[in-house]
Amino acid sequence: MIRVREVRVIDEEGEQLGVLQTYDALRLAREKNLDLVEVAPNAVPPVCRLLDFGKFQYERQKKEREARKSQKVIEVKEVRLRPRTGEHDLDVKVRQTIVFLGEGSKVKVAVRFRGREITHPEIAREQLAEFAQKVGDAAVIELQPSMEGQNLFMLLSPNLAKKPGSVEKTPVREA
Repeated sequence: MIRVREVRVIDEEGEQLGVLQTYDALRLAREKNLDLVEVAPNAVPPVCRLLDFGKFQYERQKKEREARKSQKVIEVKEVRLRPRTGEHDLDVKVRQTIVFLGEGSKVKVAVRFRGREITHPEIAREQLAEFAQKVGDAAVIELQPSMEGQNLFMLLSPNLAKKPGSVEKTPVREA
């Protein structure tokens, strides 16, 4: 499938064989029972390698699988509030958020408006500010409060400066 006249050829050990005519490179590959694979098509002349293509694909897939194993998937948990959420309920949500952050998840805190509540978004902004203050140094505000349809939300991510696993309980106010 190589459509150029000349290619730079690299053998199976990584040694450069120089610039060869395409048909000579293909003949050389057949003699060694290997494939001629174009690895840098934009170079002048294009670079081709002599290798076993099936083995090459297998090794590449193996590396991709290994990379997927080592990558960490970050979950985004959601905590929903209402503009008229009570103080105690807010404390419960704060404690749950701290647990989520301790596990390494990001937390989306959303205040949902219903009906005419949306005419007073400042109440929800104050509520989110209080929420962030109660969570304290366990989280960093990744996305400042913003409106999205009927919701006002902010995104909190775990504070990496703080040691993971050292989850502090938020003191509960007594009335």
